[in-house]
Order: sequence, then structure tokens, then C-alpha cells
Amino acid sequence: MSAVVELEAIASKYAAEAIRQEETGANGMAVANYQRAVDALLKMIQLFPENPINTVYKDRCSVYQSKINSLRGYDESTPNSDVRPRSDAKPTHDMKPGSTANVPVRGGEMDKMILKEKPNVSWTEVIGHEDAKRALRESIVYPTRRPDLFTLGWPRGILLYGPPGCGKTLLAAASASEIQGDFINVDAASVMNKWLGEAEKNVSKLFTMARGYASKTNPVIMLIDEVDSLLGDTQSENGGEVRVKNQFLTEMDGINSKGKDIQMYVMAATNKPWNLDWPFLRRFTKRIYIPLPSLEARENLFSLYISKIKGENSIDLKKLSAATSGYSASDIKDICQSTQLQIIDEFFEKMDSQKKDIAGGSQPRNITTKDFEDVITRRKPSVNDAMLDRYTKWTKEFGAL
Repeated sequence: MSAVVELEAIASKYAAEAIRQEETGANGMAVANYQRAVDALLKMIQLFPENPINTVYKDRCSVYQSKINSLRGYDESTPNSDVRPRSDAKPTHDMKPGSTANVPVRGGEMDKMILKEKPNVSWTEVIGHEDAKRALRESIVYPTRRPDLFTLGWPRGILLYGPPGCGKTLLAAASASEIQGDFINVDAASVMNKWLGEAEKNVSKLFTMARGYASKTNPVIMLIDEVDSLLGDTQSENGGEVRVKNQFLTEMDGINSKGKDIQMYVMAATNKPWNLDWPFLRRFTKRIYIPLPSLEARENLFSLYISKIKGENSIDLKKLSAATSGYSASDIKDICQSTQLQIIDEFFEKMDSQKKDIAGGSQPRNITTKDFEDVITRRKPSVNDAMLDRYTKWTKEFGAL
């Protein structure tokens, strides 16, 4: 699994665990797990500073930190009892709008999911996926530019599905950038957290907020990542989960019936489309498969990443792309990063053994094709054939590009 995908999964796991603990009143443990989620996201930002969607992860950190501040305003000495305000905590009505100190904040946390500035991601940064780009242009870009041409309307619900690490979130961010619109990234933890109200009310708030930003001249794209975890088809649903689903479907019906009144699009991303039930799929009339990168795309990915590191001019990109069949875009980025780290490690060991000053102008050696090949032999792809077969089967049955 690529480092980005793995760290994001770790953060989501800790956040989900924190929600469950918070619901039982185990505030101390919830704070600890929210903090672990923040640490995982910050580590990802530090390791991959050029990731174009780091702004999304920073906003998610802010949301989790707000929850930590809120929970610390309550008595942590009785984790399994009803939650009661501490004697030194100020009441909610004394807090200024948007404040995150000591007590739960309702509107402020919702606002933090909005990226006030459009994502700085261009189509050229999304390597490959030409079919997906074409479908997104047809569904989002062209209707935004000339809505008068679409007399039958256009899709408002778009599902992006496929293996992890293939660029679903990046495609959504690039779409928002292309139409110069607001980009709302929805975190399931923010929707389900009880401090923001009942979960179905949170869904209503979220759509109301998005519609408030959207207009004929200001488009909005709302991305719900890992939507299957929030709206999946499970046999053990409780009453709250059913109400969340019903509220979401009702809100989607409202979006789809608006016609040309507002420029709002709801994009959902998932690695497990088979967990989504039919009522959900019916609202998402565009269902776009985001597959593993092709041979040409892998070559372009290697070219992109190698251009940012010190490598020999004779690096055989075709050979590397042929050797990475079945690898995701994140896998390829990890290979390039691991290769660079290997050479830097070699450089430091050499300088230390010779007792030389690393600040004296010495540089690591150039990276060669063999260096990449050595890493590839140890770095296995994060997606297996069984998973790909399942995507292919689902696409044949439900795909709607």
C-alpha cells in the first residue's frame, strides 16, 4: 500500500474509533485517537509537501483539532458516564461565532470543510485517465460554461470508483479548479460526530451550506470520500444509519430537481462500489471507473517524479513502466521516493564513515535505472488481480461513464 493511502487510512481509522468512543462518553480515549489521526495527517503532509491536495488534509486536521478542544471542555474523569460540562467550562452561548475553545462548536466546524480558495490543481497534473477527464468535462465543465446548451439537464451526482491511490480525489480537485469553483471535502467523522447534532441533521446542514455557496455564477463541487463507509449497504444498520441514508437521498433528489438554478455537483469516491445500494446508485447517474495507470501513463508518472530528483539522463523510463504493471499512481510515486531515500541514505553513510561534513558541498550520486529496479523488486503493488476482477465485473454491471 502506498504511503499516502496508508497514512490516510490510518487517520480515518483513528477518527472512526474516536467517534465510537465519544458516543459512549469515553472522552479521554476519543481525544487520544483524534490526536493520532491529526499526527498521521501531519506526517503525510510532511512527507509529501508537494501533494496538491494537502490543503484538504490541513482542513481535516483543523476539524479534528476542534473536536479535541471541544472534548477537553468536558469532564474526562468519568469516561463511561453521561457527558457533563466541567465547572470551569463556559456555556455555549458565551462563545464567539466560530470559536473552538472548550466547548463544541457547530457552525464553525462545518465551515472548515470549505476550501475558500479553489484547489490549484490542473488537468495536466492528473496523469492519464483521459476517459474520466472527458466524462467530467461533459458532466461538469461544459454545463458550467454553457448551461443553455443542455436542454435536458446534466448529471449532478457523479461517482468515482476504483483501486486506492489512482487519483480519485485529485480528479475531483482538478474539476473544481477547472470551473474556478468552491471545493467542499466531506469527512465522514465530521458528519457523524454527535457534537454537531444528529447525523441526519448534519447531512442537511452540509447540503444547505453547499447550496448557500452555489449559484448560477459560482459553482460548487462537494466530494464525499470513502462514501461506502457512510452510505454502504450493510445488513446490520441501526436506525441512525438508515436515517442518514434517507436524508442523503432526499437531499440528492433536491439537487437533481434544481435544473439550471444552481451550479452544484456532488461527487462521491469509493474503493468499494459493490457496497453501495441501488437507491444511491440511481442518484449518481455518472459512475466513472478510475483504473490503474496504463503503460503510457506509468511512463509519464515516472518522468514527472524523476524530473524532481537528481537522476541520470539515461534512465530507461520505458523499462521502468513495463516493470510496474499493476501498480497504482501512488505506488509509482512511492517507488521514486524510496529510490531517492535509498541514495540519500547511502550518501549519509559514506559521509559519516569518512567523517566528512555533509554541509561541505558534497552531493549524493545520480540515481540510475538499476536503483529503481532494485526498489521495484522489493515493492509490491497495493492492488491484486482478485480486486481488479471485482472492479471489472462491477463496471460491466453498473458502470455509466
